This record gives sequence, structure tokens and C-alpha cells, in this order.
Amino acid sequence: MTPDSILCCGEALIDMLPGPDGSFLPHPGGAVFNTAVALGRLGARAGFFWGLPRDMFGAMLDARLSEAGVDTAACLRTDRPCTLAFVHLRDGQARYAFYDEGTAGRLLTTADLPDRLPQALFFGGISLVAEPCGTTMETLFARAIRHRAVMIDPNIRPGVIRDEAAFRARMARMLPAADIVKLSAEDLAWLSPDGTLVPDLLRAGVKLVCVTDGADGVRAWLPGAALHEPARAVPVADTVGAGDTFNAGLLASLQAAGALTKAGLAALPPETAAAALRLGVAAAAITVSRPGANPPWAHELGPAGAA
Repeated sequence: MTPDSILCCGEALIDMLPGPDGSFLPHPGGAVFNTAVALGRLGARAGFFWGLPRDMFGAMLDARLSEAGVDTAACLRTDRPCTLAFVHLRDGQARYAFYDEGTAGRLLTTADLPDRLPQALFFGGISLVAEPCGTTMETLFARAIRHRAVMIDPNIRPGVIRDEAAFRARMARMLPAADIVKLSAEDLAWLSPDGTLVPDLLRAGVKLVCVTDGADGVRAWLPGAALHEPARAVPVADTVGAGDTFNAGLLASLQAAGALTKAGLAALPPETAAAALRLGVAAAAITVSRPGANPPWAHELGPAGAA
């Protein structure tokens, strides 16, 4: 992993997706894993950190990361099992049931953290919920934010949050400290029913806040500027991995523009942010147009793929 890479820190798992006959078929997934794969496919320099099992599911995860050119040297290899997420689709919207006890990623501790970090890191997903991995990821986040660009997408799944007070306290510590925060409209409503979170984050020093809202596209705020990128009109197969792909497009564009550093984000021009939103939305539109979390390669985006 090169010093200018983006290290994606968080869960890799197997999505058990429903087949046409009612059976479930295994597919590599996980919010942070999907972002790492999408980054690699878009041509960004990316690495991945999580616990990966030494079994057939781990081999599936490894193969998908390797195919996308994602560096996995930071990963912990273990004989523990893989997290499984059974997916229920209704009108193209995904709902999840997670099976995560004693798994390769969930049992990560601070002793497993990588020694060297690149200039940018991405955090999110259910890796911030369970223990001990939640504390492990927050510890890594705290180490990184001093000198590195950090993005967080909590990708909240209320059904897996067992200790809501503890999780809300973690979000209250992490979100205001990040450089970039991405939320879905559902995340925002869960975290901040009164709607004050976005201005609070900007006052705390967050450089870019993005809120995705399905067919309404994405709205974003920088200090002193507000942006909107409409969604693309495409037939929707399902929404699995859409937000993760948006994250990758945003980060890939900022990396290509040389803006994915502490200093670069502190002086982020609105036009650079707008270009990053465009790539994120364009990439996500391709992902939702086909089943499962199957993010696009750069060549599939045409001119929009020019980060």
C-alpha cells in the first residue's frame, strides 16, 4: 500500500442474496468492503483492513479485492468464521439479518491494528457497532485524525445496534472529528430527528458533509457553500451497495484531484467537491441498475469516470 492510498477500515462479509427460487446465494459484501472494491475498480489507490477468515468465504473476499487491485497486506488472517448477512429485498430495498458472533472481524482488537497508515482512511458500517471491533476501529480513527484525511459513513442498521446509548455516544465522538461525513437521509433522521446535525458538524470543523437520498440525489455542504447533485434516472435492480459506491466515487475523485489530505480538504474548492459528487452519483447509478453490490469499473462510466 502506497503512502497516498485510501485505507478502508471495516467489515467484509458474505451477503446471502435471495435467488429466484427462494434459496440464498453467497456474494462478497460488507459496506466498507464494497467501498474498497469500488475504489479499486475506479482506478484509485486503495487498501483494506479487517479480519479475513482462512476458509472458502475468505477466499471469495480475497479474490474480489485482488481482482480490483486492492492491497490487503494490512488484513489479519484468522481461522475464525466469516460474518454472514442474509438479505431480504422488498421493492428493490434491502433489509439485513446479520450473523456475527465470534467472527474474524468482530474479534479484532487494538493489538491487530496496522503500524503504518496512508494519507487517507475510510471508516463505517457495522464494524463501529459490535465489540471489540467497534473500540478497535474507534482507536484507529483517533490515531488517524491527527494528521490524515478521514471519512466516515456510519451506514446505520438499527436492527444490529444492541446498546443504542453507547453507539450514539461513539457517533457523537467520531462524526464531529472527521474531515468528511456521509449520511443517508435515513441515517440523518435516526441520528438527528431535529435536523441540527449537519450545521453542528460544520461548526465542529467537518470539511464536507454529504447526505444521500435515493432518487433525490445527494446534497452536500462545505463551510460557506451548499451543493446538490441529482440522481441519474436508471432502472433499479436493487439498492445493495449504492451508498458504498457513492463513497468510492467521491473519494476517488478527491484523490485524483490531489485534495484528499488534511490541507487539501481544509481548502476544498466547491467545484472540486461538485466534481466528486458527480462521480459518486454516476458510479452509484450503475450499481443500482444491476443486482447485488457490483460497482462499476472506470471504463463503464465513460466521461463521468474521469475523476
